[in-house]
Amino acid sequence: MERTQYCADVRESLIGKKVCVCGWVQRQRNLGRLIFIDLRDRSGIVQLAFDETTDTSVFSVAAEARSEFVLCAKGVVRERDSKNPAIPTGNIEVYVDDLKILGKSQTPPFEIVENSAANEELRLKYRYLDLRRPDLLSNLLMRHKLVKITRDYFDENGFIEIETPMLIKSTPEGARDYLVPSRIHPGSFYALPQSPQLYKQLSMVAGFDRYMQIARCFRDEDLRADRQPEFTQIDLEMSFVTMEDVLSMVEGYMERVFRALLHLPLSLPLPRLTYAEAINRYGSDKPDTRYGLEIQNISDLCKDCGFSVFADTVAAGGSVRAICAPGGAEKFSRKEYDKLTEKLKGIGAKGLAYARWMPEGLTASFSKFVTPTWLEALARETGAKPGDAILILTDTNHSKLLSYMGALRTELSLRLGVEKKGFNLLWIVEIPFFERDEDTGEWMAMHHPFTSPLDECLPYLETDKANVRAKAYDLVLNGIELSSGSIRITDPVLQNRMFNLLGLSDEEARSKFGFLLDAFRYGAPPHGGMGIGLDRLCMQLLGCESLREVIAFPKVQNASELMTSCPAPVPQKALDDLNIAIQKKHT
Repeated sequence: MERTQYCADVRESLIGKKVCVCGWVQRQRNLGRLIFIDLRDRSGIVQLAFDETTDTSVFSVAAEARSEFVLCAKGVVRERDSKNPAIPTGNIEVYVDDLKILGKSQTPPFEIVENSAANEELRLKYRYLDLRRPDLLSNLLMRHKLVKITRDYFDENGFIEIETPMLIKSTPEGARDYLVPSRIHPGSFYALPQSPQLYKQLSMVAGFDRYMQIARCFRDEDLRADRQPEFTQIDLEMSFVTMEDVLSMVEGYMERVFRALLHLPLSLPLPRLTYAEAINRYGSDKPDTRYGLEIQNISDLCKDCGFSVFADTVAAGGSVRAICAPGGAEKFSRKEYDKLTEKLKGIGAKGLAYARWMPEGLTASFSKFVTPTWLEALARETGAKPGDAILILTDTNHSKLLSYMGALRTELSLRLGVEKKGFNLLWIVEIPFFERDEDTGEWMAMHHPFTSPLDECLPYLETDKANVRAKAYDLVLNGIELSSGSIRITDPVLQNRMFNLLGLSDEEARSKFGFLLDAFRYGAPPHGGMGIGLDRLCMQLLGCESLREVIAFPKVQNASELMTSCPAPVPQKALDDLNIAIQKKHT
C-alpha cells in the first residue's frame, strides 16, 4: 500500500473514491461489531471505520490497534452518520478494506493531546512524543512558514544567502563563548559564533552588497524563558545604506510576516523612541507599549514638600518618580503594598511610598509629613482620579531608580490585570555607545565595538563617554527585544580609536581583530545591518510563554537536553587526542 493523501486532506470531494492514509492511532473505540479509529498525522485526524461487513482479518487488525500504533489504511471515503464539526474531516470517514500495523507502541508516558498537562521535564525527556502533540506540531509548522517567508522576502529584495563558518576565532562579543578544542593544533581553540558579525561585514568588503542568513548562534550564558544556548538569527547586512534604509527594509519584512501569517496589517513607518525616552517613560529599553502606567518625574514637586525622604534625595541630585495606577486605591490593601515593597527591596530599591484617592479623600503612607494641598498637587501632577493609587520611588542613582520603576510598572500591570492585546512594534534609537561596568567602573560597548557613534558625538568621545550615542537601533515587540543592529565603523582610524577607548591596546586590537582592520584598508563600503531573533519572533507571533515551545529540541535551564542527556562525559581517549585533562574543582 502507498499513501495517497494526508489525513486532513480526505474531504467530501473524495466521497466514493479509494484512498490510502498513514499515521498514528489517536484513539480506538471498539463497540463490538463496530470499531472506529482516529488516525493522526501531521495534517490532522481522519476517522477509520470498520463494521460487520469488514473482512474478518482486517477487523481483527483494527481490534489489535492501540494508542500510538502506526497504521496504513486503505479504503473508500464515505459520509459519516454521526458528524463531528470539531474537526475539518468531521463529515466523512474512511471505510477500511485493508489495514496494516507498521509499528507497535508501548503505552506512552503521557497522553498525546493538545495542551498536555504532563510535567514539562517528562515531555522534554520524550520530546519525540511531545512533538506529536497538535499544538506543538502547529508551532513548528508556523516556524517553517516564517523561515520560508523570510527567504522569499530578502531574495526579492536582492539579498544573497551566504553561509558563514561555525568554527571561528574567539573574539569578545559580550557573552561567554562556547569553545571547541583543536586536535590538529594542540592548545588552540575554535569558538562557536555568538553571531556572524565579522563575517557578514567582510562579505560587504567582498562586494556582495546585500547579505542574509538564517544563522545558528551560540552563547554560553544563563538561560531564561526567552534565551537558549543555541538560537537562530535572521542575519542581514547592506552596503551603501543609511540607518533609514536598514529600518525601512526590516519594516517591510515585518509587514510581510504579519500580513502573511496573522492576516494583520502593520501601519508603517513603525513608531520610534529614543533610548532616553524609553528609559524615562517606561523604565526599560524594551518597553511593552500595549498599556500605559508611564513613569512620571515629580522631583520638582517634591523638593520642598516637607517629606525629607523626597526632599533630601532631590537636594542630593537624585530624583523622585511616580506611577499612577488606575483603580489601585481599592484594589490594593495594605498587605499588597507591603508585598510590593518587599519585592522592590529584593531588587535593590530602598522602599515604596504611596498615595491613595479613597472615597473619604486623599491619603498617603507619608501623610503626616505633607499638607493636604500638596497631596492635591500630587494628584494633579500625576493625573490621578478618585479610586486611583500613586506609587512612588526615589533614589540618588537615576539609572537604578528607573530600572526599579520599570520593574514596578511590570508588576503593577500584572496585579491590576491590565489587558495586553495585539502587537506593538517600535524602534529604540539613539542608544548609548558606552555603558559602565558597575563592578570595575570600566566603560564597555553597549552593542559591539564595530558600531558607529553618531557624527555629532565624535568630538567628545574621550571627554564625555556617558553621553556618546550610537547609530544603533533595536526592534521591540510587546516588551521583547526582537533584534539589534547598527551602522558599522569602516574607517580604520576611528575603529582603532574606539578600541582604545574600550581599553584595548593597539596590540590587543590587532591580535583579536587584525583581519578586519586589514580588510578595511582595501576599500570598505559604508554598511549596516542587524540580526532578528527568529525564535523570539516566532514565540511572539504564537503567543507562547517560552522559546522551548517553538524549538524542536530545546535545552532546559541548566543548558542540558533531557532527551539525550547532553552534555555528557566522553571517553578518555577522546580527551587524550585533544590534549585535554579534566581537573576537578576543590570544594
